[in-house]
Amino acid sequence: MQPGLSIRTKLLFSILLILVISYSFLIYFNVRSVSASLEEKIGKELEQDLNYVKSHYLLRANQINYVMQQTASAPSLQDVVRHRDSAWLKKALKRWQRNLPSVEVLTVVDARQRVLARVSSSATGDIFEVGGAVAKAMHEKQPVISTELIPLELLCRENADYCVPLASGKEAMMVTVVTPVLDDKGAVLGAIVCGDVINRDPQIPFKVQEIFGKEVAVTINQRQISIASTFSDHVTFLATVAPEILARLNKGLSYRGEARFGDTAYKTAFEPIANSKGEIVGSLAVALSMEDVKKIRHDSLENIRNSAVVAIILAFAMAWFVARKLTGPLRELARSAQRIETGDLSQRVAVATSDEFGMLADSFNRMARALAERDRTITKKTQDLQELNELLEKKVALRTTELRLEMGRLEAILTSMAEGVVVTDRDNRVIVCNPAALKIFELVPHRILHQAVDQVCEVGGFCRLVDLVGEIKAGGDLTTVREEDLAVKGKKLKVNLAPLLDEGGMFAGVVMSLRDVTVEEEVDRMKNEFISTVSHELKTPLTSIKGALQFVLNKGKWLTATERELLSVCLRNTDRLIRLISDILDISKIEAGRVEMTFEPLSVNELVTYSIEEIKGFALSRNVSIINRVDPDLPPVYGDHDRLMQVLTNLLSNAVKFSPEGKIITAAAELQGNYVAVSVVDNGRSIQLSDRDKLFKKFQRLESSGTPENGGTGLGLAICREIIERHHGRIYYEPGLAGGNIFTFTVPVFEETR
Repeated sequence: MQPGLSIRTKLLFSILLILVISYSFLIYFNVRSVSASLEEKIGKELEQDLNYVKSHYLLRANQINYVMQQTASAPSLQDVVRHRDSAWLKKALKRWQRNLPSVEVLTVVDARQRVLARVSSSATGDIFEVGGAVAKAMHEKQPVISTELIPLELLCRENADYCVPLASGKEAMMVTVVTPVLDDKGAVLGAIVCGDVINRDPQIPFKVQEIFGKEVAVTINQRQISIASTFSDHVTFLATVAPEILARLNKGLSYRGEARFGDTAYKTAFEPIANSKGEIVGSLAVALSMEDVKKIRHDSLENIRNSAVVAIILAFAMAWFVARKLTGPLRELARSAQRIETGDLSQRVAVATSDEFGMLADSFNRMARALAERDRTITKKTQDLQELNELLEKKVALRTTELRLEMGRLEAILTSMAEGVVVTDRDNRVIVCNPAALKIFELVPHRILHQAVDQVCEVGGFCRLVDLVGEIKAGGDLTTVREEDLAVKGKKLKVNLAPLLDEGGMFAGVVMSLRDVTVEEEVDRMKNEFISTVSHELKTPLTSIKGALQFVLNKGKWLTATERELLSVCLRNTDRLIRLISDILDISKIEAGRVEMTFEPLSVNELVTYSIEEIKGFALSRNVSIINRVDPDLPPVYGDHDRLMQVLTNLLSNAVKFSPEGKIITAAAELQGNYVAVSVVDNGRSIQLSDRDKLFKKFQRLESSGTPENGGTGLGLAICREIIERHHGRIYYEPGLAGGNIFTFTVPVFEETR
């Protein structure tokens, strides 16, 4: 479709629009900036003018102050004032006036402000006070420069030449300089009073105007009357000023802003003048006519407007040239892009320029080649992708079949397992329950599957499992497999609980393995009863055989050495069988709960001492020393004396049996909370890691020394475990830090309230 406007026209209009908007904003902000700058510049210039007026206003006063300070510090003047020599002072005043022609009032007073001498009058002795300036200078003991309003009567008394009527009324504005005369100790002897009457010197504003130009108007005001001004009608200068400006000046505040004097508006700056008491007696003012301000602003804006017109004309010419220059290559690019849009990827742009359009044309040609190459690549990749998609579908189908087979195998394994398996999810719902578990709980699948465990536990009688699952979930330990005993409907179960974790390592459920050990425990019970019965039946004949062998060995003097050796072997084996049978009977009685134990408070130190004495002979025969390191101050324990002695003797005899000759065995004890931990430490070879699981189990023997005489029944540590557990303690093994072995058992501390 053909556009309504050509590219050249659009580009030209766009450039013009941008330039017009840019210049509009530029002109707008320039106008605002120029206005603000002019306002700021005029304000600063008025401030400078006012500062100059103030400095020129006090210039002669500062000169007078400098001269009078030098004069007042002269010792001769101090003596004259101290002796009140009025004639000498009169002559001195005339000399000073010749050096200071601008001074109209020149008077010397004593410390009580009584006149000692006047420059133009012979009257003395009266009180002289100029608005409190004299009293202030004497009080502060330093010169005071202030502007005071003095009555015409005082001016006539001080200098008759100036006793003429004033336009400002009966008072004159005088710049007063009071210099105190002090003695060597700083005491006030008097003061020199100098006055410069402003009403008699109206040339100050014109001197300022000579420097800053006639556009700046300057005025010095006494109260609301102008006494020196560049205005033609300056006497009534303040009569037309706004009352709020006068009120501000009367409060001692300066004013910066616009004001009208008569029919003319001015940009003004006022500064109040105060006397020595802080009272406002007049003001200084500089002003610039608003007509002059508007003229300055108009000239600045005229310059901006002329510059903008010239700039817009130049911008239009430049926009037309640029639009014409850019149109040709852009049209060629547009035609080529339309051909590519129709599918002609072989289209190329022929632009011979080396500028940005040449680069754009080159990029366009590279893009066309890249599109053609990419089109061929996409076609090829699409075919490859279709082939890969077909292959992926085949692999997915194959993997799905394998997963179904795997699930079938797992289901078959779970179904055929003799042990029950129950799996719960993170919300404690049952998601897997094999037939063995259903048989154990005597439930049907629909009563337990996809149901919360706590909702069906009452029917199956396994609510204890709910507590165990809750402990695993709340405990935070998601790596430990727990083994628990559980009774369900008269059956004894061994339950293994393992937590399930999701991909983030968070709790996802519990896997429970259930094994019915009712029959196994019954078989173990029958086996233990059989062993106990057989052991009991064997003990009596073995005792008789032992007695007969001992009798034959003691009375048979006719026996040969070989016969005696054989009989000794028989006797030793008989003793070993008797010990084995005794241990079997002991552990059977303990496991069956038929052993009565007498619990009483016992001293651990005494138990260890008696145990050491009991096996002392055996230790000496193997050249092994036993050291008792038990603290006698340990609290008593609560236990059976004979059974704890049996545990200690067994542990000590094992330590002696498996320790090399010349080594030391240590018995120690320490308080651990409400228990006393008793340890037996030897220096023999440490028990191998693979053998440590055999400790405290029945009929497990460790031939650590490699000698037959060290062999035992394999029941000693098992008996020790049963005895300690009956005492509500525990027994355990630890390897020594520097080698050796440590066997430790705990016994509860005796309490009076037990």
